[in-house]
Amino acid sequence: MVVIGGGYAGVMAANRLTQRDDVTVTLINPRPVFVERIRLHQLVAGSDDALVDYTQVLGSGIRLVVGTVARIDVSERSVTLATGGTVGYDYLVYAVGSGSAAPRVRGAAEFAYLIASLEEAERLRPVVDAAPAAAAMTVVGAGPTGIETAAELAEKGHAVTLICGEVLGPYLHPRGRRSVAKRLGKLGVAVLEGPDAKVTAVTRDVVQLSGGRELPSKVTIWTAGFGVPDLAGRSGLSTDALGRLLTDETLTSVDDVRIVAAGDSAAPSDLPFRMSCQAALPLGVVRS
Repeated sequence: MVVIGGGYAGVMAANRLTQRDDVTVTLINPRPVFVERIRLHQLVAGSDDALVDYTQVLGSGIRLVVGTVARIDVSERSVTLATGGTVGYDYLVYAVGSGSAAPRVRGAAEFAYLIASLEEAERLRPVVDAAPAAAAMTVVGAGPTGIETAAELAEKGHAVTLICGEVLGPYLHPRGRRSVAKRLGKLGVAVLEGPDAKVTAVTRDVVQLSGGRELPSKVTIWTAGFGVPDLAGRSGLSTDALGRLLTDETLTSVDDVRIVAAGDSAAPSDLPFRMSCQAALPLGVVRS
């Protein structure tokens, strides 16, 4: 059994598979360490490195291959690594996860910082460290990552504005939303909601909103939206519009019964779960 992706879903699936005596497990991941994605906002603020050695999270007997999969060859039942090597499989778990979606707002790709991956968070960390304490910082996106990033930076003494677009924490119950808003207020985070709080453009020092307002912003952090790697599509497998592997209700690929999926990169019956570690972990359990 080969598992592509060593995030929450991939690690969970690999570990569960070791409970079977008739299975050997190989995990392929681009990095030699596990990234605690839910800690990346802490890495940016300097309170955590968000890294855990795989020896602490992978079960004994799991073979770790550090590399990037360039292509899945369904007919040969093998995966080709970017370095040119191949790894064969009897069954494949597709758990490549997600990353930042390319911002479509004018200027955001050039002037806003992303935070969904380790490399993005590491690039942002020295920028935050170098910013004066009074420098205005803007966080775009009111999901868990945006809320946690805004709170973490405010706790470090930065002046932070959180731009929600429509509503703070749209996934939250109204009582939970009120609680989050109260806590952010105590931290000094300015929360902007409503139809006039959508970002229309980003420049080096300013964030422009749909209501015509311009906010000074020394550091703009973009947490809105996720995208997935295009490995499935490049390998000739069926995907949804975002590139997630199309599966049936059992998370089995609609193209090949020997390929199953878990986590953010899966689209069961074209009705995927919300991209999150909360969904990735149980999906990893199901597919093992």
